[in-house]
Parts: sequence; structure tokens; C-alpha cells
Amino acid sequence: MNAVHNPMGLKLALALSWLSRARGVNLQSVVADRVHTDSRSLRAGDLFVALRGERFDGNQFIAQAKAQGAVAVVRLCRPAKRNALNDGLIEALRDVFQNLPPEAGAAVVHGEGDHFCAGLDLSELKERDAGEGIHHSRSWHVALNAIEQGRVPVVAALHGAVVGGGLELASASHIRVAEESTFYALPEGTRGIFVGGGGSVRIPKLIGAASMTDMMLTGRVYNAQDGERLGFAQYLVPAGTALQKAIELATRIATNAPLTNFALMHALPRIAEQPADHGFFTEALISSIAQSAPEAKARVRAFLEGKAAKVQKAG
Repeated sequence: MNAVHNPMGLKLALALSWLSRARGVNLQSVVADRVHTDSRSLRAGDLFVALRGERFDGNQFIAQAKAQGAVAVVRLCRPAKRNALNDGLIEALRDVFQNLPPEAGAAVVHGEGDHFCAGLDLSELKERDAGEGIHHSRSWHVALNAIEQGRVPVVAALHGAVVGGGLELASASHIRVAEESTFYALPEGTRGIFVGGGGSVRIPKLIGAASMTDMMLTGRVYNAQDGERLGFAQYLVPAGTALQKAIELATRIATNAPLTNFALMHALPRIAEQPADHGFFTEALISSIAQSAPEAKARVRAFLEGKAAKVQKAG
């Protein structure tokens, strides 16, 4: 079926691509449909989605032989715009993460070219009244919530600019791997605007409200080393290796019990914000649910029978 003439466009094309387990799908036909029907600014090739495997040979990712526990790789493909986000791309990200295939146990998001994402595409910024602005911001919230509060953990591979909306996108992921070229900034304050993609909620949880305030008031830019110490990224890696490291981590994550991954994504952040007595009770509930799953019982049994590896000191 041609997605160009299909009003379901993106969702149908994604479903077909996942079902066929294609090694990669360029959303050109989907993009054409969205541009034709919704007058959005997403263009052919702006987003690339692939159901990838667990081995990396230095040049390309080799499709995983077994689909279960596969890693979905999502690449921003607007290098000429430093992967700046427009409304069409935000909608595509929303639909991708709301429709990940059941085989995917984790996902990776990264950017093509020299930068991860330089934020909002200001060349397409429209004048909006207050009501329109609220709805526009909320559409970003829905899209990035699909990443943070979706079905599988998401690892972001960062390099170059992680600025404004790009930092909001990165902060919606669960693990961030940064190359030495990475730099972080929130220029909205100096441009007379405010964050609108959930940054005021997520970023202070990473670096604290005071540091975010400093960045927005002064235009302060953090390099990769300082950003890692501050809490923007959990891993700092050499140039050209963030994607490989992100795939390795996502592949490892995909082998975890799905219910445990889901609890870490959805329960842990809520427990952290609860009063202590509420948190203890929620923890007890989630712990009992997780350990009652058949897969959890099988894993514990394997460990007790000496069939599972023991934790070793890091090298």
C-alpha cells in the first residue's frame, strides 16, 4: 500500500516496516503524505528508523538474528540544519515511539552529521497567540513523553550541539552517552523565549534548578567534560564512539526482564518524588510485582543453580 495516499500515513508505514522486519526504513513516502495532508515541514529523509541488531563491525550495524530484544535505532537526518526540530519532525518522533514494535527491547536516538540536535528550527518559528502557544508546547510534551514514558528504555548518543530543544530531547531519554565534542546550552533566555518541550521539568532533575537558571540567564555553555560532571550525561566517550556505546548499552538493557525495565522507567521517577513513607510503600508493591513474574523467577533460579554470571569488579 502506498503511504502517500493513505491518511494513516506514518503509523501504517511503521507497522508495515516493523512487520517486515526491514533492516531500515526511510520514511520518504510517509513524509510525502504528511506534507501533502497536513502541510507540515517534515521532508523526505528527515527521519530514519531501523530495527537493528546487537553487533557493530566498525562500519555498520548487523541485523540481529533473533528479533526478540532487538534495538530500535532512530536517527535525526537534518545535518544541514544541525538536526533542528520542526513540527513535522516532532510529530514523527511521537509516532515512532508510540508505535515501537513488540520485538524492540530498547531504543537509541542519535543525530546525523556533526551535531545531535541544535534545538528548535527558528527559521520556521511562527507567531502565535498565547492559546496557540500553549497547544504547540503541549504537542512537544506529548512527543517527548512518548520517549520518556514509553514502553522501552531509550539511550541517546550525543555529539556536537545539544542545544535548546535538543537538550530537551536528550533529557527525555533514560541514558545519555556523550562524545568529547558535545556541548550543552539553553539559549532561549537570551532569545526572548522560554523552554517549551518539557525542559523546565526534566533538566533541573539532571543538573538542578540553579544551574539551569544560570544557563538561561547568562547563555552559559557547558563542554562534554563539565556536562558529564554536572549530570547531563552518564557516559563520556571518545569522538566517533557514542553511537556504538549507545547500541552496546541498549543491547544489554534489552536483555533485562521487560517488567523490571518498565518499573525503572515508570516507577522509580515517581518514587523519587514521593514522600518517604509513600515511596517505601510503592517500592514494596513494585518489588512484589516484578519478582512474581515468571521470567524473574527463572532468572533467580538460574543464579541459584550457578547458571548465571556473578557480579564482578569493574576492570
